[in-house]
Amino acid sequence: MTIAPTLRIAAFTLMMGAGLATTAVAGNNSVVIEQWGAANAVGGAQSGHGQRLSVYQDGWSNTSINTQDGYHNRSVVGQRGHRNTVDTDQRGRDNIAGVAQFGGHNEAEVDQRGRRNAVGVIQAGHGNNAQTTQRGNGNVAVIVQD
Repeated sequence: MTIAPTLRIAAFTLMMGAGLATTAVAGNNSVVIEQWGAANAVGGAQSGHGQRLSVYQDGWSNTSINTQDGYHNRSVVGQRGHRNTVDTDQRGRDNIAGVAQFGGHNEAEVDQRGRRNAVGVIQAGHGNNAQTTQRGNGNVAVIVQD
């Protein structure tokens, strides 16, 4: 089962500009969103079993769009500066994605499909761009930039 891209856009549009700190739990899925600053946007959609999505955004004009399908997925996004962008898309089983961006104008895009994939992205300075795409199973990728 796949989540339609329109659901992503609808979730993003609904959450855009709404600075909120909330926790929503449905079954084994959980979503934690914390935002401070101004003009931060979050969009998230989950389907399946046992997923967790945690988004922390400080600063201003940070964007995070996340979609998860499958089983045992986890997506963690932390952004602090300004105008940081994260787009995470996971399908399959046992996937883990994590992104931490601290400066400004950083962009990270993670796309995983398959089984048992893991991605970790840490970007510290300004203007870093990380793009990771994994298909198949058993893949691990780590990107650290300053």
